[in-house]
Amino acid sequence: MDASFFIAGRLRFRGNIAVISIAVSFLVMIIAVSVSSGFRHEVRNGLSEMSGDIRLMPPAMNYLDENEPIESDPAYLPYVQDTKGVKRIAPVVYRAGIVKNGENIHGVLFKGISEGVSEASDSVSLAVSIPSRLAEISGLKAGDRMLAYFVGDKVKARQFNVVSVHQTMVQADDKLVVYADLSDMQRVNGWEDDQASVMEIMLEDEYKNEVQIEEIADLVGTLVNSYGSEEEASVISVSAVSSYPQLFDWLNLIDFNVFFILMLMTIVAGFNMISGLLIMLFENISTIGLLKSLGMTDRAISKVFLSTSAVLVLKGMAAGNLLAILFCIIQGTTHLLKLNPENYFVSFVPVNLDMGMILCADILSFFVIMLLLLIPCIFISKVDPAETVRVR
Repeated sequence: MDASFFIAGRLRFRGNIAVISIAVSFLVMIIAVSVSSGFRHEVRNGLSEMSGDIRLMPPAMNYLDENEPIESDPAYLPYVQDTKGVKRIAPVVYRAGIVKNGENIHGVLFKGISEGVSEASDSVSLAVSIPSRLAEISGLKAGDRMLAYFVGDKVKARQFNVVSVHQTMVQADDKLVVYADLSDMQRVNGWEDDQASVMEIMLEDEYKNEVQIEEIADLVGTLVNSYGSEEEASVISVSAVSSYPQLFDWLNLIDFNVFFILMLMTIVAGFNMISGLLIMLFENISTIGLLKSLGMTDRAISKVFLSTSAVLVLKGMAAGNLLAILFCIIQGTTHLLKLNPENYFVSFVPVNLDMGMILCADILSFFVIMLLLLIPCIFISKVDPAETVRVR
């Protein structure tokens, strides 16, 4: 057995404050990492639901025009579906409309989707799901009837049935999206079943990052140009990154803040352990002198105290991780901590336990703390056995 580890196992360290400080630091770090991952997960999934990760759309998109559809089963579709990272491709019909409820009149954007707007939409004709902001403005709620007008070559009126109210990331009054059934919106536009306004492409979760979304969008654009038929309507490939750059900039800002928190908490934990280790060295100065007089090198003595410190760091890390994971589980299931969606795009503090990121943060922080603990070990080389060892 290594003599350094044997001696380290018999040393006692009373620096409980340092251990508590490490636990709190790791608690903050893991929560920060989980919240950052939660925001990325919620915002990117929200974007996929709202407009897809990539859209194939006419070069001059006009939400008021009912006469320029694209094919929902074009010649290039199989090649796009086989592209790595593509999860699903869905035809969508967009149409601007005006909602009227009593004296309340508001412009909205109808979005026809193939999945249906709710479980109840299968048994309800002209079913729609309205955003919570529209419900607040117009006084509509689930179960109400909603009159909508569509302006084109002639004005069309439809009486929709509100089956649900949904939350959306973008709550601006000029960007309210009402979800309707795809077939209903095709009939409003006078289109066939194989016609749509846009083809929305959803990607696998691991590909929903800024770089890969742009790369796949470029690849999809190339496939469209290579395999598209001359008889088909022209389309362009547009990524969510270019459509909503402010959201991705905001996510990058969150990531930067998390990186700053990780650095700060690691340094705080490291310097608390430095002070704790210095106290332990002062308390055991005679032991250091005795070990030197017995022939143990400065490096071996440093290994004794670093081993003891490593155990304390691991204890604090374990406590901080357990508390952070417990908090994330509670927040993830109850959504106790709320946010203003107008500022944060979501109505609660999102958390996502990304164990890979958590493990990476733990390992990096542990090694940084242990490197910082090499600083007080310089004190060991200054100890003179002749001055510290006293024969009784």
